[in-house]
Amino acid sequence: MGNQFSGPDPHVAASAGWDDAPSRKGFFTDTSVCIGCKACEVACKEWNGVPDDGFNLLGSSYDNTGTLGASTWRHVAFIEQPRPDGDLRWLMSSDVCKHCTHAACLDVCPTGSLFRTEFGTVVVQDDICNGCGYCVPACPFGVIERREGDAGTKNVGIAQKCTLCYDRLDAGHQPACAQACPTESIQFGDLDELRARAAARVETLHEQGVTEARLYGENPDDGIGGAGAMFLLLDEPEAYRLPPDPVVSTRDLPQMWRSAGVAAVTLLAGAVASFVGRRR
Repeated sequence: MGNQFSGPDPHVAASAGWDDAPSRKGFFTDTSVCIGCKACEVACKEWNGVPDDGFNLLGSSYDNTGTLGASTWRHVAFIEQPRPDGDLRWLMSSDVCKHCTHAACLDVCPTGSLFRTEFGTVVVQDDICNGCGYCVPACPFGVIERREGDAGTKNVGIAQKCTLCYDRLDAGHQPACAQACPTESIQFGDLDELRARAAARVETLHEQGVTEARLYGENPDDGIGGAGAMFLLLDEPEAYRLPPDPVVSTRDLPQMWRSAGVAAVTLLAGAVASFVGRRR
């Protein structure tokens, strides 16, 4: 299981070499109760010492962080949707690293800086990262980035992303963003329990007439083996700038290696046959 690149993996920490690992931890973000207060963004920055991302006015509703990045580990999106009656509907969602079951960023890291924790999360070790940037294009969600800034900025040139507050989990606490969320839009816990809770919440919303409610990232059979951070959405994933069918970019590596091996053997056999033929 440890070399698996795709498909479900119910024991992802054990597959990474952890003995007696605790239950896998994760997030369930219920966007139907997000009020866009950005307490999660602030708590994340304060606890993790994440520098500001420029205080830019993007002119995009109340969203001035724009997207996830090296200095934005939680991003609250404000999506304005026109209604037929001329009114607007606001969709608000706090996005975060998905902590994929099959994490391409981890697979391509040449230094071992990215590693799987005993909680099933994916974390960057700042002191090992060499800033090569291989992880950046590997992520199907565009989450991880190398931090930019002046010489006084923390971890400039190093790949950065959400750690799911690894230090807090190790001390028995929940992540700072979940702790700060006033509506419990961000929920933290055992991943299996969160999946059951998310399914029940969708069922409740459907009974209340919110038929567009759906889950994202909860399916272990999807292209990333299921996410460690799932979401309840009120529209298609594209409305939230999420890929509709994310696939880990390293999924096809075994087949590519097999094809390369067959090609190499074929070329070698051809070269040998040519050499033997010339000697005759």
